[in-house]
Parts: sequence; C-alpha cells; structure tokens
Amino acid sequence: MDHVDHILAQWAIERPDLDVAPMGVIGRLSRAVARVQSQLDATFTRHGIDSGTFDVLATLTRQGAPYRITPAQLAEDAMVTSSAVAQRLNRLEALGLIRRLPHPEDRRGKLVELTSAGAELVDSVLPDHLATEEDLLSSLSAEERRTLASLLGRVGSTTG
Repeated sequence: MDHVDHILAQWAIERPDLDVAPMGVIGRLSRAVARVQSQLDATFTRHGIDSGTFDVLATLTRQGAPYRITPAQLAEDAMVTSSAVAQRLNRLEALGLIRRLPHPEDRRGKLVELTSAGAELVDSVLPDHLATEEDLLSSLSAEERRTLASLLGRVGSTTG
C-alpha cells in the first residue's frame, strides 16, 4: 500500500458515493513527475545548467547540421511559450551557447544556431541525462516501458 492508496482509502470513507479511482492514476502520475524532475534537475545541476537550457540545446542538436531553427519552431519543438523561449535565448546567447542570425528568407526573422560551446555542453550532458532516465526506469521491463510510453502518449495527446 503506497501513499496514494492511503489517500484513496480516506476518500472512500469520507465520500463513498464518489468514484475516486482517477485520483489514483493522477496522484501517482504527479508523484512520478516530481521524482523524475528532481532527478533530472540534479543531473543538470551537476553540469551547471537547468532543464530549460538543456531543452533548447537538445532541440537545436536534434535538428542536425547546421543546428539552426527559428525561435517559433524552437518554441513548438521545446513545448514552451515564445516569451519563455525569448528569455532562454537571451541567457544562452550571453553565455555563448547559441547565436542569433538573420533569416536568409525573411528580413524580419531570425534563426537560432547552436555554437560549438553549446554543442560541447549538450554532448557532455546527454550521456548523464540518459543514465538518469535509465535509472528512473530501471524497475520496468522493456515491454512495460513500451506500454507505459504508449499509455502516456494517449493521456498526453491533444487529440484525445
């Protein structure tokens, strides 16, 4: 019996007329997210960065050479607002991890490009990041991981 089971048992006594089963899923999901975020944050902190920095650098790296993307595409790929991206880009540019370039096809637009320092940083963090994720999932078999990924994909889908 885990902490969520205890909460569900309390609700069953207080409100036996309600089906509180969804709380079991959402409660455990929330607790899992908190544990995952804590472990990932610790990994990023060891490298002197935060999750937002890693997110931007990893998104640029995934684009492939020449590691460029528009700020709007970056916001979409990194799943953050455009104002959050602007703040991150300002900070990362000041650190020399990215640079902004004029967009060759849009005079008003910009491209964000990963610098060699940014590429080196993401290359040094990525193995530790993956090791942390592997550790977090170590209690699950490969089949359980696939099932969980599929189920979470359905829960997280915007199309229902």
